[in-house]
Amino acid sequence: METLIEINKKEQDGITIFEFSWELDETNADKTFAAIYEQVWDFTNAKIIFDLKGLKYLNSKSIGYIADIFSNIEENDGKMYISNCDEWVKDVLELVGITTIIPTVDTVEEAINELK
Repeated sequence: METLIEINKKEQDGITIFEFSWELDETNADKTFAAIYEQVWDFTNAKIIFDLKGLKYLNSKSIGYIADIFSNIEENDGKMYISNCDEWVKDVLELVGITTIIPTVDTVEEAINELK
């Protein structure tokens, strides 16, 4: 049975914002990130925010996908931010070192201001 995950995509000022809700785990990570890759498809000069406000859990596979997306964006002169992590998700991202690689801010508005 697939764990519930919801991803909403918004565009604002040339920035793509993905809002995550519920949980990312082994049952839904491949499908979820395949859809994100398909929606972004060309990472050239991409400006992306992962708004994790509603995310309550993520596994190591999901973290790997996030790092890979960031790598693709960075290699193609784009920028990416993570915002709105709840404490548990932020602790996990800090523990694996993602927050030292991918800029992480408290709010989407902060990320938007940095990307403008």
